[in-house]
This record gives sequence, C-alpha cells and structure tokens, in this order.
Amino acid sequence: MKIRKTVDSVLFTLLVVLMSVMVINVLWQVASRFILKSPSSFTDELARYLLIWVGLLGASYVSGKKMHLAIDIIPSKMEGKGARNLNIFIHLLVALFAFFAMVWGGINLVYITLTLGQTSASLGIPLGYVYTAIPLSGLLIIFYSLMNLTEREETPEEIGRDML
Repeated sequence: MKIRKTVDSVLFTLLVVLMSVMVINVLWQVASRFILKSPSSFTDELARYLLIWVGLLGASYVSGKKMHLAIDIIPSKMEGKGARNLNIFIHLLVALFAFFAMVWGGINLVYITLTLGQTSASLGIPLGYVYTAIPLSGLLIIFYSLMNLTEREETPEEIGRDML
C-alpha cells in the first residue's frame, strides 16, 4: 500500500535524523568534557530526550515491519482459521493497548505537563513537547496494527525476497 510505504519512509528518515543528531550530541559531550575540559551543560539532557523519541518511534517502526518482540509459541503451532483469528485478536489487542495507554494516556500526560508549565532544566523547553512522542508512537502503532489486519499474510519466501 502506498500510504504505508510513505509512512515507513518518513518515519525511517526521521529516525535516521534523530539518531544522527544524538550521535553528534554525544560526541560533542565527550569532546567537551575530555578534550576541552569544559563539559557542555545541555548535551546530557538533549541525549536523554532524543533517546526517548528514538526509542518510542523506533518501536513504532519495527512494529510496522513486524520485527517487534513477540512470543510466538502458540501462533507457530496454529494453522488456518485459528491462526488467522489469533492474528486478528493480537492486532486488535495491540491497537487497543496503544490507544488507551499511549494515545489517551499520552495526551493526558502532555496536557498536564503543558498546563503546569513544566520545563526542562538545561534546555528550557516545555516537557510536554518531549512527551508528545508517546501519543505519536501510539497512533503509529495503531496505524500499523490496522494495516497489518487489512494486508494478506506473506509467506516466508516472499519475506525473504523483500529483504534482498
């Protein structure tokens, strides 16, 4: 599907940019501390916030690629209609969890922190902006779960071909 490929591409590019900024930030932190003997005051906090965004958006991305952590003891032993029904149940359960815990809970967290005016110590940015990664990742996980429900299952041969 075209929309899925577009979302994948945008998310991948965003993750590469965030990861690159994080690497440069940490390199500057190490250089300023050990070479210049004057540690930068914002780099630790920025690295922490970038890690939050990379971790949550990365989890969304791998969930869309069906590479997320899963225990597949029961699904691997099932076939046919039972396996399909279990797959539907799992995707719906993941989407519900993402909605209630990440989207709804995340929006409440962002709203509360913005309302209270909490800001980060070194960067001075509102913490609500940092926490926006939670509902955004939840929406992406819901999107991918619903997309996985509507797409046909690929055989292992087709998956292998896509990786080449």
